[in-house]
Amino acid sequence: MKKIALFTFIALFSIAVNAQQQKTNAPAETTKPQPKDVNKVLEFKNAEYNFGKIPFGKPADYELSFKNVSNDTVTLVRVQVSCGCTSPKYKEGQKIAPGETGHITLGFNGSTNGVFTKFVTVFFNDNMSKQVLFKGETYQTPDTSAPANGGVQKMKTGGK
Repeated sequence: MKKIALFTFIALFSIAVNAQQQKTNAPAETTKPQPKDVNKVLEFKNAEYNFGKIPFGKPADYELSFKNVSNDTVTLVRVQVSCGCTSPKYKEGQKIAPGETGHITLGFNGSTNGVFTKFVTVFFNDNMSKQVLFKGETYQTPDTSAPANGGVQKMKTGGK
C-alpha cells in the first residue's frame, strides 16, 4: 500500500512540475511602439483651468489651445470626457502643422453642486495623449430675498 501511495505522489508531482515549465515554442511577444512625449511636441494653454464661482445650472465653457512645437504634423484623434456634464467641441482628425495652434472648446453644464474637478483626455496620433482638468465651484442663489431686519432699523433711529 505504501508503494502505491509513493508512486501516486511521484506521478502527481511530476505532472505538476511539468505543467509549470514554460513552453519554448510560444510566439514572441509583440512590442508596442512607445508613445512620444506629448509635452515635447505640443505646448498647452489652459491645461489646468479654474472657472472660479459660477451659478448652479448655468453652462460655462472655455477654450483649450495647443501649439505644435515639433517638426511633424500632429493629428487630433479624439477627446474623452470623464462624465456627461462635460461636452467637448472639436474637429476630429484636425491636422496641426508645425507652428500652428489647435483648439478644443470644453463645455460644462454647471449641474454639479459645490466644488467640482473634471478631467478630459485628449488623444493625438503616435499614441500621444494629454489629460487636462478644469475646476470651479457652483453656487445657488436663494429663491427669495432675505427678510427685512427691523431690529437694525430701530437701532439706527435710536430704538423707537
